[in-house]
Amino acid sequence: MAGCSPPVMHWAVRTTLCRKEVFSLAVDPVLNGIPSSSLPAAALKQEVALENGATTLNHSMAMVQRMEGLLAQGNGSDVALRVQTVNTDEVKVIQAHTLVLSLQSEVFEELLLSHNTSTLVLREPADWDWGGGGTEMALFYLCRYLYCGDISVRLDQAIPLHKLASKYRVWSLQQGLSQYMTGHLSSDSPTGHVVGWYQYAMQIGDANLRDSCLQYLSWNLSSVLQSGEWGSISDDLLLSLMQRSDLILQSELELYEALEAWIGQNQPAGLTVENALRQVRYGMIPPQHLFRLQKQSPVMLKYYESIRDLLFLAFQFHSASPVQLAKYFDVNCSIFTPRNYLSPSWGSPWVINNPTRDDRSFSFQTQLGPSGSDASKRVTWNGLFSPRWLPLSVRSAYTNEMQATRTDAGRPRIIVTPATSSPDFAGVSFQKTVIVTARQGGKMVVRHVYNFHQSTEEAGDFLVEADLHRRASEYLIDSSLYLHVVVKPLYHSLIVARK
Repeated sequence: MAGCSPPVMHWAVRTTLCRKEVFSLAVDPVLNGIPSSSLPAAALKQEVALENGATTLNHSMAMVQRMEGLLAQGNGSDVALRVQTVNTDEVKVIQAHTLVLSLQSEVFEELLLSHNTSTLVLREPADWDWGGGGTEMALFYLCRYLYCGDISVRLDQAIPLHKLASKYRVWSLQQGLSQYMTGHLSSDSPTGHVVGWYQYAMQIGDANLRDSCLQYLSWNLSSVLQSGEWGSISDDLLLSLMQRSDLILQSELELYEALEAWIGQNQPAGLTVENALRQVRYGMIPPQHLFRLQKQSPVMLKYYESIRDLLFLAFQFHSASPVQLAKYFDVNCSIFTPRNYLSPSWGSPWVINNPTRDDRSFSFQTQLGPSGSDASKRVTWNGLFSPRWLPLSVRSAYTNEMQATRTDAGRPRIIVTPATSSPDFAGVSFQKTVIVTARQGGKMVVRHVYNFHQSTEEAGDFLVEADLHRRASEYLIDSSLYLHVVVKPLYHSLIVARK
């Protein structure tokens, strides 16, 4: 690094990349994880034979290497980017080239045309940490992307770099970083990053990133509740999560206790607390736990009047049969609608070793329903998995032994049916949910969720995109398929005939 009059510093050095996550865009200057600066000058991509007998010689990696050297050494520079950090005396200078900046960024093109000078002043905020280098390092790496088409990104650098890409209208980098964040939701980080990415997506109006973050938090809520990230969620995000029926967690009681901890940590406004407490599905909490919460929960004691009506309805739900309750109350409301609970009374895990080999079956039991009159009644369920299974519409009549017609052209299929029928099933239907778990970023996360109802008995799109024959499939853990089957009883209001 060569210095000039302090405190200005010139970037005219070759920089070696050292980052945990490498994300290449537009071109591919990285070979087997090796930065382009370490490739030989004559680096040559694999030859491509064309139909007419000609062969394409691809020297693009060597070209990228020369472009990187052009930026790092400042050879032939015709414009100096003077980076000033707002509210500080720090100034850095990057020697650049008008042609490259104008081709890659609309903003740079406009600035260079309007200023008509050899020095362009860029003022950036001081709150961007780029591996200890701050704002000026972030700008240097942005310029490097403009020259080379790849950039090193860590989880904590995704947002500041996305802001830079948006500010300077580098659309390919902006889109690539959005895809990077969507694909790295499960990556490990000390303090968590999904909540921060969700809040940023809300600010910039990125609906795809917002929905991806919200789905990840919903499907992996049980682990999120145990992390430090839970305490950092905003009021709006909390209420958005509480309203969802696709949350995956151990029980509704776990959600209430986590809500109580969040309230104690964040001390939100009273109206926020009341709205959140009214999103708890008290009918899904056993009455013995409701009694305990009424006497021992500080939050419930303080806000009891705000949820008195919901608790009264929950106790009515537990004291009468659903059929009797349905005569007088609407049982289709959320307080009687289960989420995806992982506790044993709601379903069972199912690990399928070598899922491409042959058909598998298993049986498990659940409670008939969460109400006090049904919780002690058990329902036995039969599950069948087949790696090559034709749909029901082209299969022979279904038998009690659940024999499936198999074919090499079939796709993985799964069905879940009750072992017997019972008069107790009146007024209730069962939604089956199959949760597929996989290892991503070094931890277990929910990969996919499939829902199907009693009338269909099977999920038609089950694992339609999965390649179970590949040992490194993202759906497999040590060559095994990890499932969890949840059975959710849904109650129906009775139609009373008028006399």
